[in-house]
Parts: sequence; structure tokens; C-alpha cells
Amino acid sequence: MVFQRSLVVATSCRGTQEITHDINQIVQASAIDKGLCQVFCQHTSASLLLCENADPDVQRDLGVFMQHLVPDGDPRFIHTMEGIDDMPAHIRTVLSNPNLSVPISNGRLALGTWQGLFLWEHRLSGHTRNICVTLVS
Repeated sequence: MVFQRSLVVATSCRGTQEITHDINQIVQASAIDKGLCQVFCQHTSASLLLCENADPDVQRDLGVFMQHLVPDGDPRFIHTMEGIDDMPAHIRTVLSNPNLSVPISNGRLALGTWQGLFLWEHRLSGHTRNICVTLVS
């Protein structure tokens, strides 16, 4: 059985937003007890992250590291059509990941104790992000 739903997430600025609860609601609505949940972000300037969800300092530190690795306004970048964060956002997406797969067990995401799913907005301003969630049993 295949079950597919869309999730729309509004972001307010660069950073992470936990979507674990939203994805688990989709899993529960599917009535799939065991299977695989594939989550895909349909954008080139935002990505998905499987990360610790107990301490928000983890996401903050990831943002600090990514800013150091791919700074806004780097003079090497010529793609600045939408601003100084345009090309850095694309690179950050390539370095992170637009898709994740998580097992489903007992009708829920089979995540570890401290794991959560996050949408990682790479643009400085907020956007509406579409996420395709596909479940297979």
C-alpha cells in the first residue's frame, strides 16, 4: 500500500522548525503499522534534517557552522538574483538533504529518543514550503 500527503510549512526566517508531530499525524492517518516514511522538501533553498530535538542549541550550532561554511554575500557567488542569501541557500540545501526516510513501527515514526525531523529554512526571510510525504507498507 502507498499513501501520500502534502504538508505545507510556513517559515518565518532562516532556521529550523520541527515537523515531527506533523509527519507522525500523517503516518497515523494512513493506518500503516509497519513500513517506510519518505519525506521530500520540494524546494532548492530549504532542506530536511534528522537531528536532536531535546536541546535547541544543537540547531543553533548547526546554523552557526553552516554560516561559517557558506557565508551570505560571498563575492565568489554570481547567482544573487534574489539577494545575498540566494546562492548560499542553494549550497546549504545541497550540503544538507532535501529528503529523509524513516521506518514506521507500530503506526509511528521509529525515531530514537532524542531524534526529531526538522525543516531547515536557508533563506533569511520566511517562505511557504511544500513537503511531500510518501508512506509505503
